[in-house]
Amino acid sequence: MGESAIAHAQNEPIKFGQIDAKDLTAAPFMADSAAGAVVLCDYGRSHLVGYRDGFRVVFERVTRVKILKKSGYDAATVEIPLYHRDGDQEQITNLRGFTYNLVGGQVQKTKLDATGVFLEKRSPRVNVRRFTLPSVREGAVVEYAYTLSSDYLFNFQNWVFQGPYPVRWSEYRTSIPVFYKYKIIYQGPQPGPLDQPSVGSTSLVVDRQSISMGGGPSGSYAITAPTEQHQWVLKNVPPLREEAYTTARTDYEARLDFQLLGEQWPEQQYRDLADSWTKINARLLADENFGQQLERGGFLKEQMGALAAQHPDPAARAAAVRQAIMATVRYNGTNQYATEANLRKAYDAHSGSSADVNLLLIAALRQAGLPAQPVLLSTRSHGRVSQAYPLLDKFNYVVALVPDADGKDLLVDATDPALPCGTLPERCLNQTGRLIAPGPGAADGRWVDLRPSQRHVHFRQARLTLDAQGGLAGQVHEEYAGYAGADARGELAQLGDKKYAAQLARQHAAWALAPIAVGAREEVHKPLALDYAFTRAADDGAPAGTLYLSPLREFLDGQNPFTQEDRNFPVDFGAPQEETLLVALALPAGYELAETPKPAVVDLPDDGGRFVYQVTSLGGTVQLASRLALRKPVYSAAEYAHLREFYRLMLEKQAEKLVIKKKA
Repeated sequence: MGESAIAHAQNEPIKFGQIDAKDLTAAPFMADSAAGAVVLCDYGRSHLVGYRDGFRVVFERVTRVKILKKSGYDAATVEIPLYHRDGDQEQITNLRGFTYNLVGGQVQKTKLDATGVFLEKRSPRVNVRRFTLPSVREGAVVEYAYTLSSDYLFNFQNWVFQGPYPVRWSEYRTSIPVFYKYKIIYQGPQPGPLDQPSVGSTSLVVDRQSISMGGGPSGSYAITAPTEQHQWVLKNVPPLREEAYTTARTDYEARLDFQLLGEQWPEQQYRDLADSWTKINARLLADENFGQQLERGGFLKEQMGALAAQHPDPAARAAAVRQAIMATVRYNGTNQYATEANLRKAYDAHSGSSADVNLLLIAALRQAGLPAQPVLLSTRSHGRVSQAYPLLDKFNYVVALVPDADGKDLLVDATDPALPCGTLPERCLNQTGRLIAPGPGAADGRWVDLRPSQRHVHFRQARLTLDAQGGLAGQVHEEYAGYAGADARGELAQLGDKKYAAQLARQHAAWALAPIAVGAREEVHKPLALDYAFTRAADDGAPAGTLYLSPLREFLDGQNPFTQEDRNFPVDFGAPQEETLLVALALPAGYELAETPKPAVVDLPDDGGRFVYQVTSLGGTVQLASRLALRKPVYSAAEYAHLREFYRLMLEKQAEKLVIKKKA
């Protein structure tokens, strides 16, 4: 390392093992009293070193966290992802950690024990080094440090400024020799981190052959090269709050990512190292665990040939092939885009990952004479894919695409029997996917719209009878269609009818529930129907002669999911929503509705949604109707205020009490 690079590493914001005594008292943290923990400092540094016949990235990190309450204990558990490929893996060295507690006015220091550090397999390409710092209690300070070494220059260490807890100081420094070019991508609210770029120098011992320098014999050479240096700092970073209807945290957190573009050696031509969608397409088609598996479905030929003869219509044939795969291989809950073994193995085991199931589906569709192609996507919990940056590790799922008779995309997935053919599971509703298909040059593959054709539909109709003491008896008919139908069928299959009914009863603590009748349980193209009766005893404290009742609140929880005043990221429902509740309330003899509540129509801007509320009274029956339609699967952060107010007005009307009086 040259002098300038050493200067770059001076004045580090934290020294491992040197904590401030006041951090162990409560006084400096009054402003953060609502948080479970506070990150006092998170500091990282990455630079390149010569290693054997090439280079490696060395990343050093020191993190210190104050635990304020039990809800912050999670901050003492750390996960470090380690990329691996072709037998090589990123390595962790010099891992160390301490927990500091103030006991009787003295600092008690507890060391991280090596027996408490575990390695877990997270995906085919990523393992996770996991540990929990010991002796954690309210008021403790925990800190840890480690060095991560990586031979994968394309996997330059990213940096996350923001997490579930407030961060006092987050700093990342990088030093990269000028012959490597990276695109640095910042995501997060503006203004971004303060960056102090500078020029330094570094000495690297490299192998001439490894860097394609040419012009002489192979061997080790010392190179002194200028470096491009950055020092990014963000102070007082607010926590990333848990919010309703979001995709992965990585879609919204303040972070830096690095994409390797190429290398430029002195007196050499620029060498493009950036990935492209065309390169990814070709690589996947040639991959033993992806494209090559699709050509090895010969063992399905006889079975799929019979289905082809039986179903001349492509859509019906695709549905029949999907049904045959689902009957044979069950999805085990693991999401991958490539297999770890061959498809025949998963077929014989009757179980597999999403890749096993859906690549097998594509092979079977081809054997049935349908030109099926794979579509890569990222599930909602894995994070969104950027079309601008060709990064294969952003994907974790694959489905089949079959052109229908009109040339439109029929997207087929065989992991969820509760859904009809052509409807992707809700976990897949993440904007866009990438078709992987053979083609000339840049025409390889294309983007595929994943917006759903199905909605989330819940319909309820109730006939209620009110007695003079305020007791209720009711018969309820419910229908769950689209994604709501898949959710309800999944719950029924998992819990069984008795436990499902018990769960429903717990949601309505005052109800005495009769057995539930289930209709269209297996007919996934129809709404799932539930019919049941209930009684609810009168409130002993109700005054005689006047009854107060909110009939809609018997069926709704009345909670606004949007509690925060503002939001910096979209509200992502996955699919459009539709909820209808119709109630017919029979009044006790001799009673009448004192006043009919006013109707309401609430609209979202740009035809984004509508709520309609209406009450009518005829004879001894009061009819209430509540209809909600959210027409967009995703609402932008700019639309959040309208959406929050929309919900407030809706809940206000749904909670209105009916005043029911004895007739004069």
